[in-house]
Amino acid sequence: MPAHRRFRDVIRIGPVQVASSYDGRGRETHTAACTAPGCGFDADYSTRAGAELAARTHRCKA
Repeated sequence: MPAHRRFRDVIRIGPVQVASSYDGRGRETHTAACTAPGCGFDADYSTRAGAELAARTHRCKA
């Protein structure tokens, strides 16, 4: 069953959006996802700092 997340604290760093949400167990997770067409980068992190670092260092292959 797909997860329906409610994202909050959404910021944009270049083409990457970073947001926070809660997983199915009530733990806070942080997601970084690139919005460039054809890129497909997305990852979940346990800390906000990790997600923001990934957003700052991401280089699109598209």
